[in-house]
Amino acid sequence: MRFLFCLSFLFINIFIISAQDDIQSYQSITTGAQQMDLYLPKLKNKKVAIVTNASGVIHHTHIVDTLLKYKINIVKIFGPEHGFRGTADAGEKVNSGKDALTNIAVVSLYGSHKKPTKEDLKGVEVVVYDIQDVGVRFYTYISTMTYVMQACAENNKELIILDRPNPNGFYIDGPVMTDKYKSFLGMHPVPIVYGMTCGEYAQMVNGEGWLKNKKKCKLSIIPLKNYDRSKFVSGLPVKPSPNLPNDTAILLYPTLGLFEGTVMSLGRGTDYPFQYLGSPYHKGVETFSHYQFTPLSNAISKKPKYQDTLCYGTKLLPNSISWLIKHAQVDLSFFIEAYSTLYNQPNVQQKFFDQNFNYHSGNDDLQNQIKQGLGSAEIRDTWQKDITSFKLIRKKYLIYQDF
Repeated sequence: MRFLFCLSFLFINIFIISAQDDIQSYQSITTGAQQMDLYLPKLKNKKVAIVTNASGVIHHTHIVDTLLKYKINIVKIFGPEHGFRGTADAGEKVNSGKDALTNIAVVSLYGSHKKPTKEDLKGVEVVVYDIQDVGVRFYTYISTMTYVMQACAENNKELIILDRPNPNGFYIDGPVMTDKYKSFLGMHPVPIVYGMTCGEYAQMVNGEGWLKNKKKCKLSIIPLKNYDRSKFVSGLPVKPSPNLPNDTAILLYPTLGLFEGTVMSLGRGTDYPFQYLGSPYHKGVETFSHYQFTPLSNAISKKPKYQDTLCYGTKLLPNSISWLIKHAQVDLSFFIEAYSTLYNQPNVQQKFFDQNFNYHSGNDDLQNQIKQGLGSAEIRDTWQKDITSFKLIRKKYLIYQDF
């Protein structure tokens, strides 16, 4: 008994050490925003615009409040999808106005226009970008950043990017986007998971000539300190968006985000968005009958898919974050299972994919491959050539040591 207890204790400690080897605490990283000595001199006595949301914090205080405390003249705030305060639902149009707390003008970049106009930038001397990303192509903050870079290039404004860690920056996976499906869900030929911080990504956009008319943005990056790209960054102080509430959801997002363009519910309107997967059509399907949930309207999902309708699905809540990290990939097994199990409901199967799916995947191959019955390994093999080419491009713009 004593031997078994000691063996069990040893196993538990080995597991904990292994988990720690896979994970870096957010608190151990010094963000660009925290290094005020590197960028405050650039902002002093200037008219400043800032692109940020609820995730733009310095030691739990919002960057706007911090900069105002240091007498920085913020004349405008630009808000991305979900809005400046980060309370709008996914895809919900966000209106411009004034921030109730600071009385500063807020211009929505997810409303009537996505790129700052010449009028928006009138009187602005320097623009600051500070948003926490999660490193997935169809997570729209990098598209907002690209439009801001374009506007700064066209209007001769300097853009300062306060870099933040990429939680999913420890691997690269997924199909590379083709030009045919260029949209706000993906503007550049990169994989779904691209393994770069927003600062590195901005350098790539500039360096590869991906801005319109190959313009160059005057760009300054305030880099991270003590960032280990080979690890998952755990414990973000603020949700990067309303429906990514924890580490599990962030890790599952590259896979489950693809389901945005299908008949499946991702758990919006429940306590565990991006951790549940199901639909009303999977009743009796063994794989998707382990859990039932009913999406309800709430503060962060006002009109969730299948609102007030019972869904049959599964909870993707692993016992170990470390397990998810070790097996991190765009997992097609969920897709293939969800689609193929509807074979006895041909009307549903025909409507499984909607018009947005190809914009999430970045091509029309993936949808066709799943319909043709290809296996996960076969499909993943078709990505590898493009991923290899992307890695050669990416390497030129890295600020931090590669994994």
